[in-house]
Amino acid sequence: MPQLPLAHPFDDDKLREECGVYGVIGVADAANFVALGLHALQHRGQEAGGIVSHDPVTGFQSVRRFGYVRDNFTKASLMETLPGQLAIGHVRYSTAGSKGQTAIRDVQPFFGEFSMGGAALAHNGNITNALALRRELIEHGSIFQSSSDSECIIHLMARSFQKTIPERMKDALRRVEGAFSVVAMTRTKLIGVRDPLGVRPLVLGRVGEGWVLSSETCALDIIGAEFVRDVDPGEMVVISADGGVESFRPFRPASPRFCIFEHVYFSRPDSILGGRSVYETRRQIGVELAREAPVEADLVCPVPDSGTPAAIGFSHESGIPYGMGIIRNQYMGRTFIEPTEQIRNMGVRLKLNVNRALIAGKRVILVDDSVVRGTTSRKIKEMILDAGAREVHFRIASPPTAWPCFYGVDTPEREKLLASRMNEDEMRAHLGVDSLKFISLEGLYRAVGASEGRNAACPQYCDACFSGEYPVAPSDMIDKGFRTKAAE
Repeated sequence: MPQLPLAHPFDDDKLREECGVYGVIGVADAANFVALGLHALQHRGQEAGGIVSHDPVTGFQSVRRFGYVRDNFTKASLMETLPGQLAIGHVRYSTAGSKGQTAIRDVQPFFGEFSMGGAALAHNGNITNALALRRELIEHGSIFQSSSDSECIIHLMARSFQKTIPERMKDALRRVEGAFSVVAMTRTKLIGVRDPLGVRPLVLGRVGEGWVLSSETCALDIIGAEFVRDVDPGEMVVISADGGVESFRPFRPASPRFCIFEHVYFSRPDSILGGRSVYETRRQIGVELAREAPVEADLVCPVPDSGTPAAIGFSHESGIPYGMGIIRNQYMGRTFIEPTEQIRNMGVRLKLNVNRALIAGKRVILVDDSVVRGTTSRKIKEMILDAGAREVHFRIASPPTAWPCFYGVDTPEREKLLASRMNEDEMRAHLGVDSLKFISLEGLYRAVGASEGRNAACPQYCDACFSGEYPVAPSDMIDKGFRTKAAE
């Protein structure tokens, strides 16, 4: 079995999406298509992956592995154990505090055997009332096999009295609070569901005579699938190989609150979100930044790779030349050698290197997607100054991240977020840079296409990590003592 990837010692200063989901029906060797799709979604989770398939002869088959998709699900001997025209898959990134401690039983998809047949389920998001549901289910006799909140859905389905698996899933998900995009399968159907607010993405595609569900459109492209449409917030689609797509609306209507950070960072730049190019949105964020926070400088440099589109937009709008002042080691990965103290002292230089010939003597604008703890930003600033830069100015393509996310993103505790305890001037002094500016929340909304800006009475996106306004109360965390902005 491949070794569990080690968390890179300098990769803990970014917010991390926790997972991606994928499903295919109506094509031969569907699991091979799922493996390719999961490879394209690897940025959403690098710790582990799993695939479940169904074949009328062999029934349900499951493989779950730690490590990268490429290291596991490209082996012919393994993929031959996953036959059939129907399969779903999941890639996972563990939450803070559990890295390197996850058991294989926590790796999705999860499987359950019901009176009307088996079903497998993969979940992207986070159930904010999972602890309360888990206590209730255990008190009524449920026996949990994992520590994942997603397993609650399987147990809720088992307790439903509905006659079909899709109906049982509707029952279960009506009890769930938080964010969820679910891809599930029975013996004959592929199912996709988004929560009523549509916090996490899910798209529908067509491949030959078959159908695809995916967290992002970039994972449709890799198998040559045609994008059909987004699965709507609050929608359930039930797909049969020969019967097409049925659509249901099992939840009360609600105003959508898609995660705005998907546009800023999580999604791949070659994906389409809500009809908008992620790359173009990020470039426009840079344009808005240049308008809101101009500065005299000689060079605009991205912090690779997530800051690149915004840096291009900033350069174009400001007229300041763009340059690759920082080069990323593309072969670093997360499966690096066990970090010794000596290696830790090398800091971020193991991952990034400064292009000294370009930087020396220049006033440099560094464009990054976010500042979380600030540790990496300080190290990058030191590298730029060591290379001979005259000035260092940070421009950040998101507002200050001051609140944790409870909807499927690995976020530090609030007191570890730099913006939760410092204002912009204090952060500038802490980072030791000549200037520091974040895009405003209004500017971010304009960049993602809300020309009127943010509707304060009913925000168009989930922006809780910036505003502290949670569209779904994080019940479990409140029970543990977390105080929301509204409670402060």
